[in-house]
Amino acid sequence: MRLVEHVAETVSADIRPRIREILVKHERIGESLLAILQEAQETFSYLPDTVIGETAAWLGLPVHQVYSVATFYNAFSLKPKGKYVIQVCMGTACHVRGSPAIVEEAETILGISRGETTKDGKFTLETVNCVGACALGPVMVINGDYHGHLTRSQIAGILEKYS
Repeated sequence: MRLVEHVAETVSADIRPRIREILVKHERIGESLLAILQEAQETFSYLPDTVIGETAAWLGLPVHQVYSVATFYNAFSLKPKGKYVIQVCMGTACHVRGSPAIVEEAETILGISRGETTKDGKFTLETVNCVGACALGPVMVINGDYHGHLTRSQIAGILEKYS
């Protein structure tokens, strides 16, 4: 059995129509790959295996090529993310101002390590190289909301706002 066929068999009925809606908006050419993956990432908050297989079949590309693109770019995730994605900046300005302590505090409060999602699916904790707000360092971004000039003692209060 080919991977695409296996993936197609295991997808739930409610996901397949949404994937098809995305695919039919795009030309069946390799140049559509990034646009399809971006739209799927936005729709599902990650790229389910089904998206990889269906996209490969739609574009006539090998599954490994679609997978390679999906794993190359940090904007794509192959694992489900939480309702709230927490990104702690680890760029130089934030790092020297204490971002490692911010990550440690968030890990302690949430009971997860960076790159993980809480069991209830509420929070995903990530570290990123830069969020472009160096003057506010250390900075934490939660679903696009910037929190700057952070100290360890502020983290619990900020996270409570998202509970």
